[in-house]
Amino acid sequence: MSLPFFLGKIGKHELRHYMNPKYLALAPALWPSSGKAELSFDLQSQRYDTSYQYYQEENDRIAIESWYLRGDVNVTESTSFRFQYLRDAISGASPSGVQPGGLQPFLIELEDVRTGILAALSQQFGDHRVELEVSRSKESDYLSYGFALSDKWELNQKNTTLTYGVNYLEDDVRVIGIDDQKKRGYDLFTGITQIIDKNTLVSANLTIGLSEGYLNDQYKVIQRTDIVQVDDGMGGFIDIPVVNAYAENRPSSRLRQVLQLQGTHFVESANGALDAIVRLSNDDYGVFSQSLHVEWRQGLGDKWEISPFARYYRQNAADFFVNTLDQVPITNPPDYPTGSGPNYSADYRLSSLDALSLGLRMRYQITGTMAATATYERYQMTGVGSDQAPSAAYMTANIYTLGLTAEF
Repeated sequence: MSLPFFLGKIGKHELRHYMNPKYLALAPALWPSSGKAELSFDLQSQRYDTSYQYYQEENDRIAIESWYLRGDVNVTESTSFRFQYLRDAISGASPSGVQPGGLQPFLIELEDVRTGILAALSQQFGDHRVELEVSRSKESDYLSYGFALSDKWELNQKNTTLTYGVNYLEDDVRVIGIDDQKKRGYDLFTGITQIIDKNTLVSANLTIGLSEGYLNDQYKVIQRTDIVQVDDGMGGFIDIPVVNAYAENRPSSRLRQVLQLQGTHFVESANGALDAIVRLSNDDYGVFSQSLHVEWRQGLGDKWEISPFARYYRQNAADFFVNTLDQVPITNPPDYPTGSGPNYSADYRLSSLDALSLGLRMRYQITGTMAATATYERYQMTGVGSDQAPSAAYMTANIYTLGLTAEF
């Protein structure tokens, strides 16, 4: 599952979520497959991967250039180390939250560079493999640190694997006009992977997460029509409507649950493998989302692998999503909301929407240890139902990825 599908890559501050190792692990487009259209469970001594991705929304919207470098090294038979370095450069325009066609700017320009690093050390203890992971991500107004501890427990002659662990993120947000703000995230995750037969693998994963602190996007606003009374010079007043923009106010905590089911089956007669992933997510914002990812990996001879894929995503709107503050009973919206009610946001990412992604990935085995990949993905988002944002807020994007992998 590529990152744009789940997070949209729509604006500057949704990028920081990618540093979370759970999301990074969902990006096969950036981490090429093994080169064989079959299941393989053999560990490689060393694996290095570098990739470049260019994400471009149409109509001069957001453009993102991303560079990744990853490595996975088995130091000894029981100890392994992996790392990742990334750099994102973002520029372009993103919806501000106001309605189109007015005096307030519907699009705002964004430009920033983000760098991040992740390192993990794992150790085998009998049937258990324990891993400690740390990460750091930085941009001009954001600094994030992450820590994760997990265990993989192999059972049933290694045909069954239980995974469980915890993840912690601590962020410092530089907010214009006030002191720096804090944001913290806590995740508990568990999963089970089962080998059914030599060609079939299934898994189920559950994550329960809590975010608290400054959850607003300081670059998103919401408009309201205020009435200004002007003396008419004859002892009366004239009411003049004036459209003003105010900062959004999301709740200061968010509890979410994510269930992911995955199945992989290798079809020997076709020399191809089918992947299917269903993902259900729910949170106390009132957002319930469902997604389906289907991919076919087709081997062609000894050198080529071609993988068409499709993803569909749907979510309902957050309970506090509104297009304007005219719909919210509030007298004086604060300049710097703290999350206390009433809550409101016009961010189209919290509206009711659908997203469809179609793509093709090609892999070529250059030598016995080197492989190259190229991926194209077309991504389109649309609003649905009565709780949608203006149609101009939703985007269509093209995503191009090139990668090179070396295994020893």
